[in-house]
Amino acid sequence: MDKKQNTIIVAKGDLPLYCPRPQDNLYASHPRVYLPIEEKKELSCPYCGQRYRLED
Repeated sequence: MDKKQNTIIVAKGDLPLYCPRPQDNLYASHPRVYLPIEEKKELSCPYCGQRYRLED
C-alpha cells in the first residue's frame, strides 16, 4: 500500500489477532489472516502491510 499506516495497538484481550478486523474499511478487504503477534509483539499483515503492536 502506498499510504502511510499507523501502528494499531492491541491488547491480550483482542487475541487472536486477525486482519482485516471487523471495523476496518471495506477497501482494505483481503482474505482473513491470523497473525501470531504473541511471539514477536510487533508485526505487519502480509497482505496489506498494516502494522500491529501487542502491549500488556
